[in-house]
Parts: sequence; structure tokens; C-alpha cells
Amino acid sequence: MTRVCWQEHIVIEPDIHHGKPCIKGTRIPVTMILGSLADDMTAAEIRDAYPQLTAENIRAVLAYAAEMAHQEVLIPLPV
Repeated sequence: MTRVCWQEHIVIEPDIHHGKPCIKGTRIPVTMILGSLADDMTAAEIRDAYPQLTAENIRAVLAYAAEMAHQEVLIPLPV
């Protein structure tokens, strides 16, 4: 299975959640999805709670987190 391109699913916009990463087209923050996974929720349970999410959105969150873990300092830059 190939890694999903998180840039197609996650946006960082100053006027949505104070510039924190969210799923594109929603106000659902990446941190909420990561926290839910860390709390042992399954992807299916998260999608049940937030039906606008897709399995690919959740995989994008994990891909984003994996890439950010390689960064020493994360500084959002204006687009």
C-alpha cells in the first residue's frame, strides 16, 4: 500500500482553527483525529463520529504526523 499524499487532505489556513492543521473542507483538526487514535479509537469509530471523514483522510493524518515527526522545528509559513 502506498502512503497517501497528506497535502491533498490537510490544510493549514489562518482563519480556520487559528491556523492549526485541519481536514480539507472541514473544521476537524488533525490533533483531534490523532488524539482519538491514541485513545484507542478505530478509524471506523472516528468515521462514525465524523461521517464527513474518509478512511483516506485518517491515513493522511497519520502520514502528516509521520512527516512532522522528522521535523525538528515546525514553523507555519503564510501561503
